[in-house]
Amino acid sequence: MSVRKTSAGPPRSELIADAALSLLAERGMRGLTHRAVDEAAGLPQGSTSNHARTRLALLEAAVARLAEREGAVLAPAELRSLTGAGGEDREPVIAALALALHRYLTGDHRTLLIARYELALEATRRPELRAYYDAAGAQFREPLVALMRTLGSPDPERHALSLVAWCEGLLFSCAAGSHRTPPPDEKALRHNVGDLLRGMLDTE
Repeated sequence: MSVRKTSAGPPRSELIADAALSLLAERGMRGLTHRAVDEAAGLPQGSTSNHARTRLALLEAAVARLAEREGAVLAPAELRSLTGAGGEDREPVIAALALALHRYLTGDHRTLLIARYELALEATRRPELRAYYDAAGAQFREPLVALMRTLGSPDPERHALSLVAWCEGLLFSCAAGSHRTPPPDEKALRHNVGDLLRGMLDTE
């Protein structure tokens, strides 16, 4: 595995963080070292240490890059746009969430999921990383709460938590659990998301 920089490639900081995420997914937390990141990124030895001098700094760089790349799956801006797209119309929301889940479960995004699970577990053991990890994830919570409020939820905080928990459970089961192959297609995910929203919002 190597993430090599070309003359028109990404900046070194991104190469290092992307290589760290790939290593976390491939080898786990024990496989994440400064030397291994240099090798995976195709950089001279010592490059990662110059960018992130401590292990905590390397983990923080990985968390920040993870949040940035996960934002491309369903960006907070996309979530905010849905809050004004159709009032309580659920169909655009169902379609957007199903698309985001399908993106996660296919292609390179599965690597991001495994890396996120590694980082989340490490954050439970490192309070200083937990604060950084939680701050990176906060950008997604507020738009979800606003989205549930727009859909008519009488308790948007609670329903946003339920939505996140359901999505996380589905992703874990399909990426690392007992339902890895094959992942549900986008049509099935739309049905599942629709069932979830109806179950939450139509019984209040």
